[in-house]
Amino acid sequence: MRSRALLVPAIAIAFAAACSSASKQQCTVGADCASGACDSSGQCVPVVHADGGGGDDSGTTGDGASTNDVFVPPTDGGGCAPNHDGTIDRAEVPLQAGLRATYRIATNATVNMVGTMVGGTRTWDLTAALPGDHDVIVQTLAPAGTWYAPDFTGATYATKLSDGADLLGVFETSATALLLRGVVSPASGATSTKLTYATPIPTLSFPFHVGSMWNAMSNVSGTAQGVASFYSESYVNKVDATGQLTTPYGKFDVQRVQVVLTRTVGGFPTVTRTFVFIAECFGPVANVVSQSNEMTVEFTSAAEVRRLAP
Repeated sequence: MRSRALLVPAIAIAFAAACSSASKQQCTVGADCASGACDSSGQCVPVVHADGGGGDDSGTTGDGASTNDVFVPPTDGGGCAPNHDGTIDRAEVPLQAGLRATYRIATNATVNMVGTMVGGTRTWDLTAALPGDHDVIVQTLAPAGTWYAPDFTGATYATKLSDGADLLGVFETSATALLLRGVVSPASGATSTKLTYATPIPTLSFPFHVGSMWNAMSNVSGTAQGVASFYSESYVNKVDATGQLTTPYGKFDVQRVQVVLTRTVGGFPTVTRTFVFIAECFGPVANVVSQSNEMTVEFTSAAEVRRLAP
């Protein structure tokens, strides 16, 4: 059973119509904009409020979820504007139920995690088409009323962990961390999954900046597809780089979190590497997961690639 705990949906963000319609190019990099994001058409993504003001929210899918532009949750009653101070605080990452974002997802793709230096800034480009690319709306779901809620009192939200499975990660937020508390299937039943971490895993630890590290280890127990399960997981997290990332949506100033997950089942360890690119006020704008037992830190073969999309 695979939970891959720190995928982009762990901190999904929301969408609303908020972009400028002006034809004149406003920006070339995220730092040109007050919101910290320059979209793929060269327009600044505005700082907006939690009510979605600033647009008509006309781009929707069949389930009513908006597919246009980025919604920036408010802090202290106002819009969130990046301060580019080199540190990402709790207030600069949207973490709550009821958020959503569109991500372009590919599997078994070749990637460049080393990046290039442009004018003294490390840059990564994830705009190219990749095998199996498809757009998915990722949402953070309120646990209240679910079959698993009684076992995760105090949880903040649940969200899908990977594109290839329907399993949900159950998360709790605090002033200093985003904690993974369990992994569950959306519905109960004879083949349901409900796994609990004896010690919740801090997938993010606030505040963080380049050089920040946090490690964790926990035993995991419960049922996986109806079968009793017990194993252990250890995480080594480090903010190892800063720079600029370009996604299909636009350009962002980011900090890169390197995550090394070791899952040990029956005495046999499996190692998975993940890079999560986080931008102030938007949270994760891209996520790249290695193949199993990858030895190279900045790997080139990815099991899954997610990047923010329009």
